[in-house]
Amino acid sequence: MAAKERGEQLNLPMLVAHRGASGDAYENSPAAFRAAVAQHADGVELDVHATADGAIVVHHDADLPERGAIGALPAREVLAHRLPNGEPIPLLSDVLTILGDRDVWVEVKALDAAHDAALLRTLDAAPFPNRLAVHSFDHRIVARLGRLRPALSRGALLVAYPVDPVAVMRAATATTLWQEWTMIDADLVETVHAAGCRVIAWTVNDEAAARQLARIGVDGLCGNSISLLRRAREAA
Repeated sequence: MAAKERGEQLNLPMLVAHRGASGDAYENSPAAFRAAVAQHADGVELDVHATADGAIVVHHDADLPERGAIGALPAREVLAHRLPNGEPIPLLSDVLTILGDRDVWVEVKALDAAHDAALLRTLDAAPFPNRLAVHSFDHRIVARLGRLRPALSRGALLVAYPVDPVAVMRAATATTLWQEWTMIDADLVETVHAAGCRVIAWTVNDEAAARQLARIGVDGLCGNSISLLRRAREAA
């Protein structure tokens, strides 16, 4: 039985590769995404920015060394930049092809509304668009994309323990809470689940913590090492 199927059957959390399998290859690189596939991650988290001319590229930081802000550069300059492992910064479209039928959570770091359509076109053209979702710390972006594409799965990122997490999610039109793992407890999980929503814990790189989070019922564990998360899930 595949790991994803086993996890779903036993109501265990999905295993999400943070920026690809970033514990084994440089984060957000094609190599990291190929490694996540090879390691049978259930899902993958990645970060995107739009270039000045509307190309959607996968990269964590908003700026490139000695080049400046991605959002102020044309795509040809961004794609010419080499990551520390020697690979180019990839287009989101190319990464989605690598990842195939896995769940992919696209963290939108920042996005001018002028580039919303470009992002949505990229998602629509993916091999498995129904397996894609967006999330962001900027809940205004999440809500805006939700208005444009109500069927698109959406998540809200938090590094806080709000008094009413469900209200925060509803304001963002999100159905998944991406919560920093140290701010998750059983009460939070129960509250979110009671509203019919999900909790994904990030970034979990401690095996004991991952095991405890699995036991209290989080829906996903996002971390740099899929092997570590898999051991924790099997021990939960």
